[in-house]
Amino acid sequence: MRPHDRSGDGLLALLPPLRGRVTANAPLGAQSWFRVGGPAEVLVRPEDADDLAGFMADLSPELPVMTIGASSNLIIRDGGLRGIVVKLARGFSDVVVEPDGIVAGSACLDMTIAEHAAAAGLRGLEFLAGIPGSVGGAVAMNAGAYGSEITDVLDWAEIVTRGGDLLRLPVQQLGFSYRHSALPDGAIVVRARFRAEAADRALVTARIAEIRAARETTQPVRARTGGSTFRNPDPRESDRRAWELIDLAGCRGLVLGGAQVSEKHCNFLLNTGRATAADLEALGEQVRERVQATSGVELAWEIKRIGVPP
Repeated sequence: MRPHDRSGDGLLALLPPLRGRVTANAPLGAQSWFRVGGPAEVLVRPEDADDLAGFMADLSPELPVMTIGASSNLIIRDGGLRGIVVKLARGFSDVVVEPDGIVAGSACLDMTIAEHAAAAGLRGLEFLAGIPGSVGGAVAMNAGAYGSEITDVLDWAEIVTRGGDLLRLPVQQLGFSYRHSALPDGAIVVRARFRAEAADRALVTARIAEIRAARETTQPVRARTGGSTFRNPDPRESDRRAWELIDLAGCRGLVLGGAQVSEKHCNFLLNTGRATAADLEALGEQVRERVQATSGVELAWEIKRIGVPP
């Protein structure tokens, strides 16, 4: 049986109760920024953190669980995702503004946090306006842009463990490094607090406008794309950024099937309208091979690729 022919209906009977929504064979492609990918065997959308914690506590440890957020930095393979896919949505999008920071649910978009901070006259979170995606993913990968990253502004993150415990971890326990955190295996970020400081509201708003304009000018933000495809190499390996190495390898505008390397910013892959996940992943691997051949640098994927082939 091919992976995408497998029905999730049988898995439903093995799941504990949930106040939220549970859907078998749930399409995911339309939710991905690339607009590609197969279905989730079972998609679980908890009502809130307590609902998620109770579900995880009663779930058999033998059942595989994967979490997706805004799917902005994700290629979901064409065969879809096996097991249980958790997606946090409405019950995880609250934003609370405090005098010296913001507490936000994991489904809250990074841009929304930057906007709330600006409206409250808080500075230090403007860089979030340049990061596509949501809080949960940003914390999990220590996302960064415009000279700042999550580790610089995070006070704590609340997680639900694979065993169903709801924990608050200070930033020191998250083991942040470049585009990486040391969250416990299977942990799901549900809330986080970001530190900020009082500032002139007009100046903060102007900085966010600058970041948005820069993204519009330099990145294919209106295309079917994701975030940066590859991590910038370690400075000890190369003093060039990933896009420069890709450009030097002659990959700007490179096409494979319905996938293309962006001509505007060649560290972005595009779905030109008919790409499959396999097209995008294969094009990325072709770029990596060409960069390796021309510069000796082995680019590492920053975009996560999950699921099974068709």
